[in-house]
Amino acid sequence: MITTIVHVHVKPEFVADFIEATRLNHEQSIQEPGNFRFDILQDAQDKNKFVFYEAYASEQAVAAHKETSHYLAWRDTVAPWMAKPREGIKHVMLFPTAK
Repeated sequence: MITTIVHVHVKPEFVADFIEATRLNHEQSIQEPGNFRFDILQDAQDKNKFVFYEAYASEQAVAAHKETSHYLAWRDTVAPWMAKPREGIKHVMLFPTAK
């Protein structure tokens, strides 16, 4: 399983638009083959900060996600709204373990 946590900092004036664009991306991403999780979190203390928790079955599923029209549209739409470039950090899933 491939897990990535993505940190996003959005300019305050674009937060509502970012949330809507991200909702559309989320709704399509959770339908992708090989997607287990695509959670979007907003920081409770700083409404301009977001965390994405993404879990895919394989590197191939991650690569396929990055080629979808909904991801490409999201990426290009939200890029100018970010206060700084997003940061994706891959993690190793320890628990739960595969059965």
